Amino acid sequence: MNKTLNPWLRLLPLVAALVIAGCAMPLPPVEDRLLPATPAAFKETDGRWAQARPADAQPRGEWWKSFGDAELNRWVAQAAEQNTSIQQAAARLQQARALARQTDSARSPQVGVGAGVSRQAGLTNNGPANTVASVGVNLQYELDLFGRLSRASQAAELDAQSRAALLQSTRLLVQAETAQTYLALRTLDEERALVRDTVAAYRDTLRLTEARQQAGDIAELDVVRVRAEVAATEAEALALDQRRATLEHALAVLVGEAASSFQLPPLDWNAGLPVVPPGVPSTVLQRRPDVAAAQRSMLAAQARVGAAQAAWFPSVSLTGSAGQASSDLGDLFKWSMRSWGVGALLSLPVFDGGRRQAGVDSARAELDAALAGYREQVLVAFRDVEDQLAALRLLADQAEAQSRAVASASRATALSGTRWRNGYISQLDLLDAQRTELRNRRQALQVRAAQYQATVGLVRALGGSWDAAGA
Repeated sequence: MNKTLNPWLRLLPLVAALVIAGCAMPLPPVEDRLLPATPAAFKETDGRWAQARPADAQPRGEWWKSFGDAELNRWVAQAAEQNTSIQQAAARLQQARALARQTDSARSPQVGVGAGVSRQAGLTNNGPANTVASVGVNLQYELDLFGRLSRASQAAELDAQSRAALLQSTRLLVQAETAQTYLALRTLDEERALVRDTVAAYRDTLRLTEARQQAGDIAELDVVRVRAEVAATEAEALALDQRRATLEHALAVLVGEAASSFQLPPLDWNAGLPVVPPGVPSTVLQRRPDVAAAQRSMLAAQARVGAAQAAWFPSVSLTGSAGQASSDLGDLFKWSMRSWGVGALLSLPVFDGGRRQAGVDSARAELDAALAGYREQVLVAFRDVEDQLAALRLLADQAEAQSRAVASASRATALSGTRWRNGYISQLDLLDAQRTELRNRRQALQVRAAQYQATVGLVRALGGSWDAAGA
């Protein structure tokens, strides 16, 4: 009978190897139809944009310097160092990296040193108590036959990479918000100066109107109308002051300072408006860190499905110990008191009430959610770029049309002033002309402010400066 069994016993290692190879299941595939269909070109360009995959490690460039404002450069640099959102994202990245190292440590041998002293006596006799001292080294190592540990480590590493991308995303967001807040504040200063100049002009008109009313040339109605216009314009100036205070406080938080002690005095300012070249390749879109973070989260969820599936298979752990043990402390470190042991532990779960299957189902649901999140992030990225490109194109046309409106309104005000002083038109006609000019000048400033905001918005949408495309 032994002769009959021996040939089969020789085949056991081969059978075991085949079983192990069959159990090492690949990661679940992601169907192409579930991935976002990215267009070959943006609608708002001339078609010279190409597809690209996210690669957030590419340089983004110091895009804020294209505005030619040294003070803006200083505030962006300070925000990068002192902004609390960036500091929190950096701390979360360090936490994720530590967790990745902790997870990966399970793949390495675990070595420990122990020592102990115990005193014991028999319960069935009245013999003397014995003291046993021991010291030794323990070794434990789990064989990752089915990829459970490696996939868990891979998922943790991808989580850390996702956190790194989120840190980049936070840094870009803070830079953009700092630039947008600063530029909005400076353009608001221009609008405030315009409204104040208008208030001063209205007051001069009021004094002239009151003098003419006292001379009996005009009725009191004309004076009242001018007074109402002066008061209304003063109220608008105060509303702009309130908006400026809010923006100044927001900038203080972005650069990491207390709003109570932060001041940004007005100055003569005329920053340049960067021009986006028409041939910027869409490869710059691959630097969007939020897209890269979503992609890595999806890959981490995919790896966790593999780790959950591996929980169905047995785990094999190798153990070993070596040391000294003696009932006499003086003999503890003698060679004759040495002891050692090796072992292997096979653990195969049989019934767990559905816990492992629930783990697999949970991991698959997480993968589905991460895949949907990645698809959404890609679609949002393309939408953001299209929005800002459309805004820049239309704002350029609007700025040109508004410039013509300002020129015409200014000419109308000058002609109306001459005719009013000569008595050809009423005070109401002059006020209408002045209101029209003020409205058009303010709209021109607001359009330019919107161009600044859209330019920075495009930087955010592209994941950095278009000048860094070839970097």
